[in-house]
Amino acid sequence: MRTALIGASGFVGTAILNELLNRGHEVTAIVRSPEKIKIENDKLTVKGIDVNDTSLLTETLKGTEVVISAYNGGWTNPNLYNDFIEGSEAIQKAVKTAAVSRLIVVGGAGSLEIDGKQLVDGPDFPAAYKAGATAARDYLNTLKQEKDLQWSFFSPAIEMHPGITTGRTGKFRLGANSPVFGEEGRSTLSVQDLAVVIVDEVESSKHPQQRFTAGY
Repeated sequence: MRTALIGASGFVGTAILNELLNRGHEVTAIVRSPEKIKIENDKLTVKGIDVNDTSLLTETLKGTEVVISAYNGGWTNPNLYNDFIEGSEAIQKAVKTAAVSRLIVVGGAGSLEIDGKQLVDGPDFPAAYKAGATAARDYLNTLKQEKDLQWSFFSPAIEMHPGITTGRTGKFRLGANSPVFGEEGRSTLSVQDLAVVIVDEVESSKHPQQRFTAGY
């Protein structure tokens, strides 16, 4: 399958890129800095593109079957909220203009709900992640209004970071709008299993016009 992966050099994007290539997908990796992609594979094409250059992005996406957005405005970026919203909306516009029918967005866990309340609105939500999580939540609300595109929005588990070292197990459970908790009361997922979830969605398209999540 011809897949475009935006943000392919990041923590999440790198794992998704590896999973796509390991499963034999033809991938166009779209990044700000092409030199960060160290993988060599005959099914991989690397493009250095600013997502806000919608004309160039549109041309690059033409002929693609699925676009995966692992776009991140940078956690230490003081303008993260605005940059994430603007970049995500630019990607959405380019996907539609390029006549690609499917967009899978990797968002954040902050919009997941417990007892009807979103995590990002809770008093204990980490301040360092508030701007990015709020932006992802607000962009999800934008996607929910999208009628002309088969979109899916993935929210990782609450704990999905380099410290989760379970690796690629394939033993996660899927959920919808609430976190998936394990027997110990924790919502966790490795980045390798996140990649499995995303590539499974590429291949199966089980969550059109839906947000979904996963955890152990």
